[in-house]
Amino acid sequence: MPDIDIDFADRDIILSQLEHRVAKLNTGKKHNTGVYATEIPHNPIDNLATVEHKAADERGYFKLDFLNVSIYKDVKDNEHLTQLMEREPLWQLLEHTDFSDKVFHLNGHGELLKQLKPSSVQQLAATLAIIRPAKRYLANSNWNLILQEVWTKPTDNSYYFKKAHGTSYAMACVVHMNLLCEELSS
Repeated sequence: MPDIDIDFADRDIILSQLEHRVAKLNTGKKHNTGVYATEIPHNPIDNLATVEHKAADERGYFKLDFLNVSIYKDVKDNEHLTQLMEREPLWQLLEHTDFSDKVFHLNGHGELLKQLKPSSVQQLAATLAIIRPAKRYLANSNWNLILQEVWTKPTDNSYYFKKAHGTSYAMACVVHMNLLCEELSS
């Protein structure tokens, strides 16, 4: 089954409107983001699925991950979001840890950002992929090699970002960077 992540400024708003079941981890605890919008065996008291989410996937149950992405709380409307996405960010700000530490998913990776100096969504997506264990070895490589190898699935099943995932996170970073710049200029 595909892994579907949906971002919300406040996931509780949609969950209050949607009949759903909460996904279960192999520890027996609830999955932080996973829900089923279809029927699945569950405990009627706490709404928790009785089947662990990986086993549920093997049985054909379809899980969605509803994610809280707080940056969207500052987006005024669809037009504002489009403007934030289309505006070229000040890429060189990522070389300043005091700025990059405020950006969604980039916090704590200032040294890598200074080293790679991403200057496009494609390069930022690749940088986000390099943060993950399977592609960390590319951190000291040039952009030609990085872009050639970063989206190749690892043969050892180690954790990596697919290109679509990296690109969507990079776009969220662009939105957040532009929101931070708007905040600074007002």
